[in-house]
Amino acid sequence: MRLILSFSINQKIKKMQLSEIPVRGLGLFSDDNSHFWMDNLMNLLQRFPQLEHPHRQDFFMLLFIDDAEGEISIDNQKIRMDNAKVIVIKPRCISSIDINSKAKGKIICFTEDFFSLRYNNNILDQFSFLHDTSKVFIRLSEEEKNKWMYLLEIFFKEFRLHRRESVKVLRSYLNILLFDLERLYDPSGFIVNNSPKQQKIKEFEKLIEKDFKLKKMPAAYADLLNVTPNYLNKICKEVTNCTAGDLIRKRIVIEAQRLIHFTNYSINEIADQLGFENASYFVTFFKRQTSKTPEQFRRLSNQ
Repeated sequence: MRLILSFSINQKIKKMQLSEIPVRGLGLFSDDNSHFWMDNLMNLLQRFPQLEHPHRQDFFMLLFIDDAEGEISIDNQKIRMDNAKVIVIKPRCISSIDINSKAKGKIICFTEDFFSLRYNNNILDQFSFLHDTSKVFIRLSEEEKNKWMYLLEIFFKEFRLHRRESVKVLRSYLNILLFDLERLYDPSGFIVNNSPKQQKIKEFEKLIEKDFKLKKMPAAYADLLNVTPNYLNKICKEVTNCTAGDLIRKRIVIEAQRLIHFTNYSINEIADQLGFENASYFVTFFKRQTSKTPEQFRRLSNQ
């Protein structure tokens, strides 16, 4: 009976209406640090139980896992705490954290504004592991784990002491960690300053994020970007290996999967939320993109 009751409660928590999925800001952790916060993982959920339930957040979170038990859910992916890794939770993702109270590691939270103030040209768009479609964790070798433990202890000490010019120092440490993660995520790549074409794609992606529920055709975005649809499609292929339409559809699918998995909205309601004319059109679109109907995806994701 106890197991059945626990399962029922967990399912109810998991299947909240979208309006009940809260958006967390850094004020959850501290009123004094509106753009940056870090701490040990030990007793994290005892101190911040809100993280255990599905929520969105308006900041980036890095979780350095040294030794822990449990799992972290990010959208439709579950990450087991089976070895050393860094987990990246990006703004707008729906996540929940379930780790043991004796977990060893660090949590780092920061807004885009905090990092972008480091250098005018050092924006988060440069880091491929922070893109919406990138994987959500990076495994660490024993050597990398030891290096991160050392760096994070220095980082954490600086955060706690609040010394003169501490904010500048914290930005510098964060800069080092992000570049190291980029090397681990893409060993063959390197970061370069955005070309005009790359910058145009970044503008396009930001417009998609803002308007994908209302604007689903590349021509609408091309008009906002003051380019032709053909040119937009051309530079998308050059920079991302995807067409402009592919990028729009990928973003719609991500949001659709979140709504299907984390809410108990009907398919009709989800279609309406995403700006489709009717459920039939949405079902056809979703199946074409994922090879599954929305109902099939819901059943599989809830197993």
